[in-house]
Amino acid sequence: MAVAAQDLIGRFQARYRSADDVRVFRAPGRTNLIGEHTDYNAGFVLPVALNMTTHVAIAPNGQGVLRIASENNGESVEIPAVDLAFIQPRKDWTDYVIGVAVELHKAGIPIEGANLLISSTVPVGAGLSSSAALEISSALALLAGLKMEKIDLARLGQRAENGFVGLPCGLMDQYISVFGEVDKAVLIDCQSQTHTMVNLPKVEILAVNTMVKHELGSSAYRIRVAECAEAVAAAQLLFPEVTSLRDMSSQQVEAIHGRVADNVYHRARHVTTEDERVLAFMKASEGGDLAEMGRLFVGSHRSLQHDYEVSCEELDFLVDTAVGIPGVYGSRMTGGGFGGCTVNLLDAAGREAFESTILAAYKDKFGIDAKIYECHPSAGATEVV
Repeated sequence: MAVAAQDLIGRFQARYRSADDVRVFRAPGRTNLIGEHTDYNAGFVLPVALNMTTHVAIAPNGQGVLRIASENNGESVEIPAVDLAFIQPRKDWTDYVIGVAVELHKAGIPIEGANLLISSTVPVGAGLSSSAALEISSALALLAGLKMEKIDLARLGQRAENGFVGLPCGLMDQYISVFGEVDKAVLIDCQSQTHTMVNLPKVEILAVNTMVKHELGSSAYRIRVAECAEAVAAAQLLFPEVTSLRDMSSQQVEAIHGRVADNVYHRARHVTTEDERVLAFMKASEGGDLAEMGRLFVGSHRSLQHDYEVSCEELDFLVDTAVGIPGVYGSRMTGGGFGGCTVNLLDAAGREAFESTILAAYKDKFGIDAKIYECHPSAGATEVV
């Protein structure tokens, strides 16, 4: 058993005065290399699972309650393990765990009383999908060894976030947390909910955390989802076969330009061109064309900055600074936007210069100490043995 898991079991036993039947499950966060805000539009995304993970230790308590505790924030909650259909959201981090329990209950899977202890190395609010890592690791723990198909596990996590947490996210975060592989990116077709493993050339992948998260993010996400739906509705009047922005070509987007508000047109233009960039990036990656991969990175960011309008001053500064540093192939925001992280492709030899330059420049500009994370493509969720 991994040292981290064994240590977590020790702390679990000390907390709950329990020494029997403790099991540990893990699920990774993710960095999305390219394909932003395309998942809920049935498009293409190309994430990697991260070496940063959420671990959940669990053991039955025989008392008909779920006790959920987090080592990261020191908070805990206790809820009944029965009548989960009547549980209401608490509007905090526990909703990701409780929402999974509710969805398992809806699926007819019995939830027994249990103690849970959560420990995570996925930074919260960084756009590295700490929520999906928590959902998937909790789902595995609450399943308590019951088998569930991987795609159904990912869908369950998404339903918990959509229905209980209340965020209309796509499937990408939960999908990559389940299906990630070592040293691979995963091209996910969000329409068919299938994937293809993609080889990556030898390149450093570093995320830089702005350490800010603007409050606009949550409300703007919902607005973007609605704007995309408006674009689809307008397109269907001309092209009845269209069911999502994934179905639209750039020419069809131009055809609705005068029929929708400018902001709706720009949202649609981002999604269709981003889908094109994802497929081009996959081809460049398989061919080892780092220059083209970098060019597509920057193109993605500019589209998110100007067409989708989900970037912010801090993210733009990090991207603009990064692309001027020798050895950097490309940089872009990753995640929902309005803060969080950039993801950067660079030559390993230039890593030290990149880190010192970007951290100093950001500190000088904003007075904030950014954080840098190594992003090693890693394995998906599993029980730790």
